[in-house]
Amino acid sequence: MKFDAETFRENLAARLRRQYGKDISQANSHDLFDAVSASVQELIMPAWMATRRGYDKKPTKQLFYLSAEFLMGRALSNNLINLGIKDEVKKVLKDMNINFNQIEDEEPDAGLGNGGLGRLAACFLDSLATLDYPGHGYGIRYEYGMFEQKIENGYQVEYPDAWLKHRDPWEVKRSDLAVTVKFGGEIKYGKTPDGQDRFYIENAEEVIATPYDMPIVGFDTNTVNTLRLWQASSPDGFNLQLFNDMRYHEAVYKQNSAENITRVLYPNDNGPQGKALRLKQQYFFCSASLQDLVHHFVANHGTDFSKFPELHAIQLNDTHPVVAIPELMRILMDEYSMGWNESWDVVTKTFAYTNHTILAEALEKWDIGIFQGLLPRIYQIVEEINRRFLIELRAKYPNDYQKQNHMSIIHDGKVYMAWLAIHAGYSVNGVAALHTELLKTVELKDWYELYPAKFNNKTNGITQRRWLCSANEELSAFITKRIGHGWEKDLTLLKGLEKYADDDASLQELMDIKRHNKEILVDFLKHKQNEFLDPDSIFDVQVKRLHEYKRQLLNVLHIMYLYNRIIEDPTFNPPNRTFIFGAKSASGYRRAKAIIKLINTVAERVNNDRRVGGKLRVVFIENYRVSVAEKIFPAADVSEQISTAGKEASGTSNMKFMVNGALTMGTMDGANIEIFEEAGKENGFPFGLLTEEIQKMEAEHSYNPQQYLERNPALAKVVEQLVDGTYDPSRQVFKEIHDSLVYGVEGQRPDVYYVLADFDKYVKAQEQLAEAYKDKKAWARKALINIANSGKFSSDRTIEDYVRDIWKIKKVVVADSEVK
Repeated sequence: MKFDAETFRENLAARLRRQYGKDISQANSHDLFDAVSASVQELIMPAWMATRRGYDKKPTKQLFYLSAEFLMGRALSNNLINLGIKDEVKKVLKDMNINFNQIEDEEPDAGLGNGGLGRLAACFLDSLATLDYPGHGYGIRYEYGMFEQKIENGYQVEYPDAWLKHRDPWEVKRSDLAVTVKFGGEIKYGKTPDGQDRFYIENAEEVIATPYDMPIVGFDTNTVNTLRLWQASSPDGFNLQLFNDMRYHEAVYKQNSAENITRVLYPNDNGPQGKALRLKQQYFFCSASLQDLVHHFVANHGTDFSKFPELHAIQLNDTHPVVAIPELMRILMDEYSMGWNESWDVVTKTFAYTNHTILAEALEKWDIGIFQGLLPRIYQIVEEINRRFLIELRAKYPNDYQKQNHMSIIHDGKVYMAWLAIHAGYSVNGVAALHTELLKTVELKDWYELYPAKFNNKTNGITQRRWLCSANEELSAFITKRIGHGWEKDLTLLKGLEKYADDDASLQELMDIKRHNKEILVDFLKHKQNEFLDPDSIFDVQVKRLHEYKRQLLNVLHIMYLYNRIIEDPTFNPPNRTFIFGAKSASGYRRAKAIIKLINTVAERVNNDRRVGGKLRVVFIENYRVSVAEKIFPAADVSEQISTAGKEASGTSNMKFMVNGALTMGTMDGANIEIFEEAGKENGFPFGLLTEEIQKMEAEHSYNPQQYLERNPALAKVVEQLVDGTYDPSRQVFKEIHDSLVYGVEGQRPDVYYVLADFDKYVKAQEQLAEAYKDKKAWARKALINIANSGKFSSDRTIEDYVRDIWKIKKVVVADSEVK
C-alpha cells in the first residue's frame, strides 16, 4: 500500500474535529485511538470495496464460516501490519508527539469469543484473506462478550465486558441488509399472502437482525474479506401507549427480549431459560446469515438453486450453527416453493462440519420441548430429515435396533445436533490427527462406518501475522535477519533457522529476546495486578479455558508438592520458577471455579512464605484475553499442555507457545503429538498415560486412584491438604475437588481425568525440565529447534488443506488497478 503521511495526518485531525470537536492538543488517548483507527479504516475501504466488486463481477465459489465465536483481539496493530504501514504510521504519530503504544492500549479486545474455537475462526479469516481466497465469517455482535473476569478473595467474579462502551471504529452498520428472524408461533399450511401453497408461521415473535461488517485485511495483498455480525432488535420494541399508561417495563419488554439474544456470549445455560436463550442465539445468527446469502444469490442469479452449492461452501464451526441445515431447507421450501428432494440436494452439497470435541457431553443436544417450542417449523423439518434417515438405517442395519436408536437424530427426548450435521453435511473433519482417529474409531465410530468418505483431518493452525509479527516484533526481526522475508506468508521457511542451532551468537540473541519479553510481561503485571515477578526465573505457563480435562488441577497439585518439598527439605535447591495461569471458567461451572480459587489460595500461601526464598511464585492473570496473550506467549519458557490423553481435540495455545520458542511440557494428546513429531521429543517434555492405556483401563474398569495415593505419600499429603485445613480452615471450600479425586461425586467414578495416575510421571518430567534449564545455551538450542519446526502449524497450511479437500474454492486476486 502506498502511504501518504501528510494525508494520514490530515485525516486524523479531521476525524478529531468531526467526532469530538477537538484538535490534537485537546484529545485524550481514546480520542486519538478512535481517530487513528478511523483514518486506517479510510485506507482499508478502497481495497474492501474492490474485493466485493471483484467477487460480484466474476461470480466464484465463496466460503462462509458460521461460528458462534470470533476471538478477534485488537485490530489496530494487526491491520497496520497486514497493510504493511505500521512503521510509517508510528513515525507520523511520533512526529505529532503521540505515543503509539499508549493509544494501542485504548483498544478493547472485541468481546466476540472466548476460547480456542473462536481464536481459530479469527486465524482462519486472516489466512483466507492473506491467501486471496474469497472467505467470510458470519456470527453474532455480542454487546457484552462473555464477561470481564475479576479475582476477588481468590474467586472468579464476573462483570459485564463492555467492549462496545465506545463505538467500534472497525465496524460498518448495514441497516439496508437487515432481515427478520421468527421464533415460536403456530405452523399453518395453506395459501400464504402471495397465493402459494406451503407451510408458514403465524403469531411468531419477530426479531430484526441488523448486520455490522468488519474488514478482514490480508497481509501483503489487496484482498479484504468481511466478518458480518448480527445484532438483534425488535421491530415494535417500544409501546408508547403502555409507556403513557406508566407501565414502563411492559413498554420496552419486546425490545429487551430481542436484545437479550445478542447481549452476552454463552449465557449461563444451567436452567431451561438459559438453554432457550442459547438456542435462540444460534438460530438467530444462522437464519439471518442464510437469508442474507439466499437474498444475494437470488438478486444476482435468480431462483435456480441447483447452482447454489457451486457458489457457496458453508463451514459449520462445531455444533452451534448446525441449525442452519434445517433453516436452509425451510427457506428453500417455504419461501421459494422448492420440493423436499431438490432442497435436500442443495443442502447436502453446501454444508461441511468441523467437530471440535472428543467429550461426549460437549456434543450439543436440545430437549425436544425447548426446540419445538422455539422453532416449531424447524423441528418439523428435522423430524422429516430423521424419518427419512431412519429408513436408510433400517435398510443398512435391519436387525440392529440399538444402533438405529443411537444414531437417530431425535431420540431419548432430545435433538442431536452433531448427528444432524454428519448426516446432512458432505464433510466431517477433526482438528488434529489423534482427534480425528478417535472420532473414527470411538466417539463417532458408527457414523464413520456409515459415511467413511465424509471423514477427514484438518490439523489446526495459527496465524504468524498475529502471533509473531504483531506479538513478538523482536523475534520476528531475529528471524528475518537470518532467513529474509517470505516466512510471513509461508511459515515452513522457518526451517532455515535450523542451521543456526549451534551458532552461539544466535542462541545468545534468542536468549536476550526472551529475557526482554519476560521483562515486558513483568512490567505489565506489576502495573495491572501489583505482582512482582523474577524475569530470571523459569516462566512456566498454562493459559487456556478452565476445564477439568485440561488439568490445571494437576499443575496446581504439583506446585503444592514443590512447596512442601522446599519447606521440608533444606537441601532441595531447584531453579527459581514462576508458575503463570490465565483462564476463565464458564459462569455455571462450579468445580472449575473451585480450581481457580485453589490456584489463588495456593498462590497467596506460597508467595508470602519467606521460607520459599524466591524459588517458587504463582500468579493468576485476571481476565485472560488476546491482548494479554500477546504478552504472555513471547515471555513463556514452558508451555503447559497437560490435558488427559484422548480428551483435547487439538489445542492452539501449544502452537503459539512453540512458534515463540517455549518448550512443551505435554501429554501425547491433541496436536501435542504432532508438535513432538515436528520438533523431536528431545526438544520438549512428553509424559503421561497414552490414549490407548486410558482406553484399556476404562474398558476393564481397572483404574483405582487409591493405589496411587498409597504408593506415593507425597501425593497423598498434597491431596489431603485440600481438606485438612492447610489451605482452608473451614475444610469445605476444596472438599468437592478432593472428593472428585478420591471417591467420585455426582455419580461419577473417582478421578475421571486421571490426575493422580499421571502425577508421578508429571513430577519426573518437571524434574527433567528443571535440570535442562540449568544449561541455558542447550535450552536456547531446543527453543530455536521448536521455532524452526513450527511451520506446519500455520493456519495458512490449514486453510490450504480445507480448500483442497473440502471447499474447492479458487483464489481471486484483486489487482492494484481495481483499488480506487
